[in-house]
Amino acid sequence: MFVAATTRSFSNLPLDSALQRLVDLEYSAVEIMIHESGGHLKPSEVTADVENAVQICRDTQRLSVIGYSIDIEAPEESEYYRQFTACCRVAKATKVITLTVRAAELGTPFNAEVERLRELVRIASMEGAVVGLLTEAGRITQDPATAKVLCDNVKGLGITLDPSHYICGPHRGGSYEQIMPYVIHVRLRDTTKEQFQVRVGQGEVEYGRLVSRLEKQHYSRALSVDIEPMADLDQAAEMRKIRLLLESLL
Repeated sequence: MFVAATTRSFSNLPLDSALQRLVDLEYSAVEIMIHESGGHLKPSEVTADVENAVQICRDTQRLSVIGYSIDIEAPEESEYYRQFTACCRVAKATKVITLTVRAAELGTPFNAEVERLRELVRIASMEGAVVGLLTEAGRITQDPATAKVLCDNVKGLGITLDPSHYICGPHRGGSYEQIMPYVIHVRLRDTTKEQFQVRVGQGEVEYGRLVSRLEKQHYSRALSVDIEPMADLDQAAEMRKIRLLLESLL
């Protein structure tokens, strides 16, 4: 395992500045957010000029790109898959394997979600990538049991584990052991049952226990720090603190 950080950790800065801050804080790996809303790159922009997106994602100031987070807002199904395909091409060109996508919102028919995820996994596999479904409150994956059933029904689908959503969300600290064998990516911040993001050290995330559980599953990929900027908070200090904490456990 190794420590990385998302570009969302410096969402208030342009991409090149965000990458420089991570280098300054001695991170060596980065997860780039390709989100239509709030990302440093947009899927629609990637689709319009794949080669330009590839150049942007290669110019990372010595940081290794270890994953892309993809959030597409295209209303039409054909355009949705076209944009995802373009993002997969960027992943292949930059030698990135792990792609994180969000689960459907609560209330979405289960079979429709299975079909969507099967298509995403099919497209990604053609470009040598794997899909990790994000665990997230307010989405189908807010229930670990449902997340496991999705993985069982979609061959090749993995889980991007964000334990904060199982600490603070409706699951409220319940077990999510059943999805650990499917984890292909991890995102971290500190969290309490009442507040999704708190200062590092003030939350309830048991980092040491989580690392041990991942080791039992022979997990060898990234622990991606995903701390969004907060008012009256020294972002650099928080990012440095959690990097040192996680590295001490590896």
